[in-house]
Amino acid sequence: MDTSPAVAELAEDTTDEDALWLTAEEQRLWRAHLEVSRLLMYQLERELQPFGLATNDYTILVELSEAPEHRMRMTDLATATLQSKSRLSHQITRMETAGLVTREGCPGDRRGLYAVLTEQGWTTMREVAPHHVRGVREHFVDRLDGEQVAAMYAALAPIAEHLRGLRGRG
Repeated sequence: MDTSPAVAELAEDTTDEDALWLTAEEQRLWRAHLEVSRLLMYQLERELQPFGLATNDYTILVELSEAPEHRMRMTDLATATLQSKSRLSHQITRMETAGLVTREGCPGDRRGLYAVLTEQGWTTMREVAPHHVRGVREHFVDRLDGEQVAAMYAALAPIAEHLRGLRGRG
């Protein structure tokens, strides 16, 4: 059981007999993960700001740049970026205004739309990607040696697979 007073008090107060409280080591790991995730995303977001981009913008640019013909159905893009269709629609509207993407109808599906990377979006992606990769390397990858990189991948890949499997479920 975690030795922090607040968690110990919660554990004593709970009526859920099946609650499996985290051990001190598990709690330490979980909190380190949360802190690293928040701090890393904060720093990477700061480094995208001079380009007029947020992390969500960059994620969309990456997805579209890697898609065949630099286009994706909006529903697939929402799934890939873990956004609701409504939120993605607002995001795409902002990115259209900036000239980074455009929407096109889907042949044979009057209701379907594609998000398409524009030439300006592709130019922006080619400009920003080296800076972003440099930040990922500086703030994350280069902090680990080869064994740590392999061990972290081995630890995280099954968790990602599990969570991907849960997407779309109620």
